[in-house]
Amino acid sequence: MIAKGNVQGVGFRATAQQKAMEIGVKGWVRNLPNGDVELEAEGTDSQVDKFIETIRKGPHRFIKVEDLDVERNQADKGYDSFEVRY
Repeated sequence: MIAKGNVQGVGFRATAQQKAMEIGVKGWVRNLPNGDVELEAEGTDSQVDKFIETIRKGPHRFIKVEDLDVERNQADKGYDSFEVRY
């Protein structure tokens, strides 16, 4: 996923990590040089769908996701946790 909008400098990565752990998805989140945030998440279909909707709504009051590009892939990469990447 690529999140666009007011998504850097507002606690997006930490909030995304917290929501991922609550929902049970694994993967990662990182800032991109252009101001967007990239996320990769895996889990059950319902977990991933719930995570996508959480991110789309802006998981925190200071986060404003204006656009969320989602690309689905059925390949399981076997992540052990959800981490913030730098």
